[in-house]
This record gives sequence, C-alpha cells and structure tokens, in this order.
Amino acid sequence: MGKLTFPEKTIFVCDGKKCGRHSDVRKWLKEEIKQNDLKNEVELVRIECTDRCKHAPILCFQPANRWFAEVSERDVKKLFEEFIMD
Repeated sequence: MGKLTFPEKTIFVCDGKKCGRHSDVRKWLKEEIKQNDLKNEVELVRIECTDRCKHAPILCFQPANRWFAEVSERDVKKLFEEFIMD
C-alpha cells in the first residue's frame, strides 16, 4: 500500500451544469493558490453536481466544513482570505 500526502486545506468547487458556468470563481481560486505559493498547502478539487443548482456556484472549504452558495468573485476573495490565508 502506497502512502499519499494531502494538503492541510481543500477547496471543493462544484462543477455541475450550472455551477460549471461560473468558471471565473474556480479560475480565480486556482490563480490565487499559485500566486501565494500555496500549492503544497491547499488543494482545489472540482466535484460533481451537488444538486443545488438554484444556488450556483457552490464551494466548500475544508477542514472547516463550511459550504457557501451563490458565490461571486467578490465573495470568493473574502472567503479565501478567511479560510485559507488566516
């Protein structure tokens, strides 16, 4: 059995039909992780549909287990600061 290492923090981004239309949020997160040299500390994971299409896009920050709906690019900047940069 092989040993895997995972970053301490993970951001799950719904990539379902409606959430996937908000690729600007995912792209912003990806770029921010790269710019802050957090690639070994934060993983960005696209997940299948969360079945909450009315509230797209959906994000989840782990290990805090905090879920957010209808996240705008402005919102994601605040969330990134709170859950990743703290």
